[in-house]
Amino acid sequence: MKEFAYERPTDVRDALIAADGGGRYLGGGTNLVDLMKEGVEAPTRLVDVRRLPLAGVSEAPDGGLVIGATTTNSDLAAHPEVRRRYPALSQAVLAGASGQLRNMATVGGNLLQRTRCAYFATQMCNKRVPGTGCPAIAGEHHNHAILGWTPSCVATHPSDMAVAMLAFDAVVRYETLDGPGEIPLADFYPPVGDTPHRETALPPGALITAVALPGSAVSPRSRYRKVRERASYAFATVSVAAGLDLDAGSVRIALGGVASRPWRARTAEAFLLEAPLTPEAFRAAADAELAAAEPLPGNAYKVRLAGNLIETVLKELRP
Repeated sequence: MKEFAYERPTDVRDALIAADGGGRYLGGGTNLVDLMKEGVEAPTRLVDVRRLPLAGVSEAPDGGLVIGATTTNSDLAAHPEVRRRYPALSQAVLAGASGQLRNMATVGGNLLQRTRCAYFATQMCNKRVPGTGCPAIAGEHHNHAILGWTPSCVATHPSDMAVAMLAFDAVVRYETLDGPGEIPLADFYPPVGDTPHRETALPPGALITAVALPGSAVSPRSRYRKVRERASYAFATVSVAAGLDLDAGSVRIALGGVASRPWRARTAEAFLLEAPLTPEAFRAAADAELAAAEPLPGNAYKVRLAGNLIETVLKELRP
C-alpha cells in the first residue's frame, strides 16, 4: 500500500476542501480499503467523513424519509420507519452483508462501491484502464450482466441497497464547492456504453450528503429477494425489489445482479399496469422485461432465474 495523507474534518465544507484535487472520501472503508490493498485504488489523501453531521434518518415534509450519507447500514436496516414504509429496503440491507460489515459500512459508501468482477481486481480492464478490453466476455462471466452490457464491460453492480432504493425512486443529494445538487438514483449510474470507468454521474469532488425517499413511493407491501451462490453472505446472482399498491395502482420492480447498474424493470411495470395482477400476468411481465436480455454462453441461466424470481416475489406480494 502506498503512503497517503489522512484527514478527519467535522464540517462538510472542510471535507470538500480537503478532498479537492484528488482526495477520496472514506466512510466505513469496507470497499475502498480492500481496493487500496489490491492496488486498484491509490489515493494520495483520504478524507474520513464519519465525524461529519450526516448520520441519521429524518422525516421529510412529503411523508418520505431522508437518510444521511454516513448512516450505517445496520442503523438504516433497523430504523422502524424504514421497516414500516419501505420494508424492501431494510430487507435488502440485511441481505447485503454480515452484521460486522453493516456496522461499519455507510449509506453513501454503499452507493459508491465498485464491481466485484474478478478481472477488475486482478487484471487490466476497461473499468480500470480504458482501452484495455473486457477479459470477462471471453473468460469467466457466469455471474455477469445479461441486460444493458456492451463489448466494453459486462460486469454487474454489487449493491443490494441501491436496487431497493431504485424501486422507491430515491434521490441522491450531494455537496460540491460550488454548492448543493441532487440526482435521481435512476440517473445516478450512467449506462455502461463505451465508458465503463465512469461509474456515477456525480460531479468531480462531490460528497454524497443524503438519500431522499419520496413519500409518493411509500410501499408497506414490498419485498426484496436475493439469490446467491451460497447461504452465507455473497453478492447477488439475481435479486428483485418489488412493491405493489393496488389502491394506488402502483407497481415497482427493480433487479440486481443483471446489469452494470441497478435495473428498473420499466417494461414489466408498464405491462402490469394494464393487466390484472394474476400469476399468468406476472410471468408475462417478467418475460416482456427479459426479452431484451443478451446473455453470454456462461450466464444464460440468469434469464430464467430472473424471470422466476420476479414471478415469485410478485405472487408473494399479491393479497
